[in-house]
Amino acid sequence: MKKKPKVVVITGASAGVGRATAHRFARDGAWIALLARDNPALEHAANEVRELGGVALPIAVDVANAEQVEAAAEHIEQELGAIDIWINSAMATVFAPVSEIPADEFRRATEVTYLGTVHGTLAALKRMRRRHRGAIVQVGSALAYRAIPLQAPYCAAKFAIRGFTDALRVELLHERSKVHVTMVQLSAFNTPQFEWARNRLDGRPQPVPPIFQPELAARGVHWAAHHRRREVCVGFPAVKAIAINKWFPSLVDRVLARQGYSGQVDRQPVPEERPDNLFDVAPVDLGTHGRFDARAKSSSFQWWLTSNRNALLWGAGALAAFALTRRLPRNQLKREM
Repeated sequence: MKKKPKVVVITGASAGVGRATAHRFARDGAWIALLARDNPALEHAANEVRELGGVALPIAVDVANAEQVEAAAEHIEQELGAIDIWINSAMATVFAPVSEIPADEFRRATEVTYLGTVHGTLAALKRMRRRHRGAIVQVGSALAYRAIPLQAPYCAAKFAIRGFTDALRVELLHERSKVHVTMVQLSAFNTPQFEWARNRLDGRPQPVPPIFQPELAARGVHWAAHHRRREVCVGFPAVKAIAINKWFPSLVDRVLARQGYSGQVDRQPVPEERPDNLFDVAPVDLGTHGRFDARAKSSSFQWWLTSNRNALLWGAGALAAFALTRRLPRNQLKREM
């Protein structure tokens, strides 16, 4: 009997990491619900999923609205069946100093990025807990551990997601639930967020190099959904930022005070008709990639090591055992056997 494909829900599926993740699951033949605000990109993303071999169910949703997310989850289960994997990838932000961001913009960025994750998680848990199975993947960032200037709304939301996820993970352990929740901490990726996030900088915002392609993030999210790892990092810069900040936070503060501004600004002039998707839908399809294809890397040695850790440990153990048997005297080897 043919095994039923996985039912996967992805928020923020119309662009960037969310859209790349939909592509990755589509190659498995998964049945994918794509959640995003209503814009041309949502249907385009659904068509790409179908072309890659998956089943697509696009649903126009503002994840900041809990009722819309819950209604979407109910519709998904009616159309596709029980949800196996839920991925929270939706985000919105503002690039500006804290003093230049009004309260309503902080609120909106928080409602989409943090509360959108909470709403998606609650909708998934409502269905997964009673079945005693399922995986919830939170798309995080190194900025969930190390905040940087000019991105306070985004950093704060990612910190909040990490705290929420850690608390939930312990509760599920207490319940002995088999529902798995994990968080994927990303490095800097070449996504359209730098083209349509609200911006008050002197130039166009850019990710802090080195920059990676969103397909690498998608591989990390896909892997995390199928392995019971508490948390994974994608890209060595995320590992480095988290580790250095743990031991030398004041030093990192001073480095960022000197370098954290210029590293996030492209000095080219900001286009006059630049889209802005904070409150309103941007009626454009910017696809999966941002404008940094020439600088972005498609692979990461750190991620290869992370995703092949078990095989590497087994190989190292086998090699050590072989070396030991070669060194033992013949009579001692017989005693050991």
